Amino acid sequence: MTRPLTHILRLGRWARVLARHGALRGIQNDPNAPVPVKRLIGLFSIGTIKSRDPDYAGAFRDIGPAAIKLGQTLATRPDLVGEDAARNLLTLQDDLPPVGFEKIREVIEASFEQPLEALYSEFDPVPVGAASIAQVHRAVTTEGRPVAVKVLRPGIREKFARDIETYEWAAAHVEAMGGEAERLRPRLTIANFKRWTLRELDLRREAASASELAEHMVGTPGYEIPGIDWDRTNGRVMTVDWVDGIKISKVEELKAAGHDTDEIATRLVLAFLKQAISAGFFHADMHQGNLFVKPDGTIAAIDFGIMGRIDRRARMWLAEILYGLTTGNYRRVAEIHFEARYVPSYHNVDEFATALRAVGEPMRGKPVSELSVGQMLDGLFAITRDFDMQTQPHLLLLQKTMVMVEGIATQLNPRINMWDVSAPFVRDWIRDELGPEAAIADKIREDTQTLLRLPDLIRRIEERYPRKGGAPEPPPLPDIELMWEKRERQGRSRGWLGYAVAALSGGLAAWAAITQGWIG
Repeated sequence: MTRPLTHILRLGRWARVLARHGALRGIQNDPNAPVPVKRLIGLFSIGTIKSRDPDYAGAFRDIGPAAIKLGQTLATRPDLVGEDAARNLLTLQDDLPPVGFEKIREVIEASFEQPLEALYSEFDPVPVGAASIAQVHRAVTTEGRPVAVKVLRPGIREKFARDIETYEWAAAHVEAMGGEAERLRPRLTIANFKRWTLRELDLRREAASASELAEHMVGTPGYEIPGIDWDRTNGRVMTVDWVDGIKISKVEELKAAGHDTDEIATRLVLAFLKQAISAGFFHADMHQGNLFVKPDGTIAAIDFGIMGRIDRRARMWLAEILYGLTTGNYRRVAEIHFEARYVPSYHNVDEFATALRAVGEPMRGKPVSELSVGQMLDGLFAITRDFDMQTQPHLLLLQKTMVMVEGIATQLNPRINMWDVSAPFVRDWIRDELGPEAAIADKIREDTQTLLRLPDLIRRIEERYPRKGGAPEPPPLPDIELMWEKRERQGRSRGWLGYAVAALSGGLAAWAAITQGWIG
């Protein structure tokens, strides 16, 4: 078990990197930030030369691979890190210097227990991309099929495990300070980050995600998922069909090749809606580097390490919320928030509807190019504070992906109106899912399932386990002993004074260790 002082040393080193990039000013100036956190930041920042303009993305990149992934996660949380930080973190590119080919060869040969040449007749030693978790090489199988080979960086699993343990420790202490920090649930944010990251660190899971998404997208014209070579895929290596095409961000090249970028933009938005609303399983890393346009105009997606999943009930609520916002039915949108228990029942539905109207009306009927996403998010997060809405982590990936898709679609077609493109799809889905026929089918299915469960229901007395609202059951959080709890258990000084003394002592030790170069 890692000692608190070790966590403090790591946090102190990271804090100094953040301070140099000017990335801690937001916390220090935030009236809702816990006072002990501000004091520790001030302590760790002593002696640093701070950048005039905050560069959050640069700070997370300098800290290391796990921080890059955490920064990308925090980009979805302007309520937690602030608008400016979230906007800057959206630019955080997941690219690092590549690992040498000999080490990559060792990983492949050790994981398959056979020589590289037995798997691939050609293997380019220079990677086509190198990210924080893995890098990708172009190769040709022994059967002559062009493929992309993704290989985990050596030692990356161990490094992530160490850093995530410190994230968990820090989040537990911050959340225990109460107030706004408790409402924002940083522990749950780290728990979801950990779950997503562990999935990325097992390339079999990524391959399975690609395979599942391909099944959901069958029959979708102009959208493609590359095939998986399961014989050359395991936990550390994944082999997929090679994709030839133009990156979707290179708009002028697409136009020069004769592609209709307006049509591509619309098709991309509809493909995302089909994944998120129809399938409830979506590619949650749809940035520009992971989308290509093939010569025939097909959009090809790659990199399925981060996937989002929404259950059917939440998708129904989401569809009604989107449709309500596009049509101005704010009362219905407000009712859904109460039905899903996103908003506590002691608030007033009509008051919440009015608050939604204040945010929604300025957006309706305008192209994306005339909208300020920052202002919209600021208004929405102000509502969450005013109506005591807790963060819904299961929707964070969806929000992040929607921002990505909107940005790409706007580049392809600056005149696109996301609401106008989305409304027909959402309306048809609601009609199919919530219409009379669907309601009857749901009733029959539910009644049949209830009859089949009847013996078990009687035995367990299901009433003791009431059904929750729209948010899924949160993942179990690690049992972390807080520093002040340990002091109380040992019979030492109690309360915040004892904590402050412990934190100050640890902080001074960390500052000394960092400035003297005792830790890397």
